Amino acid sequence: MTTSGNKDFELDVAEYVEEAFERCGLEVRTGYDLKTAKRSLNLLLADWANRGLNQWTIKQRSFTVTQADGEYLLGADVIDVLSVICRRNGVDYSMERLSRDDYLTIPNKTQQSRPNQFFLDRQLTPNLKLWPVPQNSTDVIVYDALTRMDDADIYTNTMDLPFRFYPCLAAGLAYYLALKRAPNRVELLKAVYEEEFDRAATEDRDRASFQVAPSFDSYRIG
Repeated sequence: MTTSGNKDFELDVAEYVEEAFERCGLEVRTGYDLKTAKRSLNLLLADWANRGLNQWTIKQRSFTVTQADGEYLLGADVIDVLSVICRRNGVDYSMERLSRDDYLTIPNKTQQSRPNQFFLDRQLTPNLKLWPVPQNSTDVIVYDALTRMDDADIYTNTMDLPFRFYPCLAAGLAYYLALKRAPNRVELLKAVYEEEFDRAATEDRDRASFQVAPSFDSYRIG
């Protein structure tokens, strides 16, 4: 047996649209069919951002602080920040995340020292607030950001996702299109989509060793 030796299978936007229409029992016939499908595809990507971590969209970024400046605008593509460290003289110090209420109740927000806490104000352009505010202009803040996927723009574009998520994207787009064009297939296509998403999301997880130890705090001896 001779295999192809190729591992470059990839669908562009138009091919995803065709696949989704076929799953709905339909054909792409007009330019509006393509337009409405592309709109649904971009809405589907927004749904994925709300569902949780997509490992391939995590980007590590950094910036150098400015003394006494405790607020830094991040990229508009940032959905959330997962972890933050302060790097000083080659040593990384972990930082604790604050809630909005925790940050609001800090008595002195201008206190200067090495930052050890942060609050992410999730506006249209996220604002990372550090506390204490930096005492120098040499510390570097390094953070892992969950970022937005690239939009589906022109129909010859490929999508910003790994091979293992291809079936999930096709199933999701078919479900979204069924809501508009094939209501009799909505339940079936929704079930297929949720199954495909759960399978892909389960595989796309962070793997790390961990240990579980029992707690005996509530037990007494004799």
